[in-house]
Amino acid sequence: MAGSTTVPIRLQQAEGATVDEITTSGAQAINLALLLLRVGVGAMILAHGWNHLFGGGGLAGTAGWFDSLGLRPGKLHALLASVTESIAGVLLIVGLLTPVAAGALLGVMLVAWITAHRSNGFFIFRPGQGWEYVAIVSVVAIAIGTVGPGAWSLDDLWNLGWLGWTPMLATVALGFGGTAALLAVFWRPGRSD
Repeated sequence: MAGSTTVPIRLQQAEGATVDEITTSGAQAINLALLLLRVGVGAMILAHGWNHLFGGGGLAGTAGWFDSLGLRPGKLHALLASVTESIAGVLLIVGLLTPVAAGALLGVMLVAWITAHRSNGFFIFRPGQGWEYVAIVSVVAIAIGTVGPGAWSLDDLWNLGWLGWTPMLATVALGFGGTAALLAVFWRPGRSD
């Protein structure tokens, strides 16, 4: 493009050719898309955590629901999930420690998937709510952890440089590892204590 400045960035095209530079407007469009994705998902999960704490039946209602899922003690897990969702939401919104925030989001979604949604079919509108919501949020968490927060973030401001396989593996390890550990220690479905 005549008169356009370029930004060094490497993107893989479908044909296998590598693009070494993209226009400034292209880079800004990518940064805007990442900002919208981070803020949208971050605000959604922050609201979710807030609702667990203060909406409907509040923390006591959430604790009762967690108990019914076999996550005991319910109050501990309600508080842990709500705080994790809230902190991950804030971190995603500001773009700080992005793989950690994405890994926390992934872990919360995987626990919900396994304990509450997996046996209810795919669609969210099915009785008991299917797993489509937690599945797509899980995929988005991995994607955010892989591509990073973009230039309009605290991670970029502080040169933390999250992009690629290492942050993706950190996101997946935190999400799946945290889920496996939590379920192994605390999940007792069908048992009343």
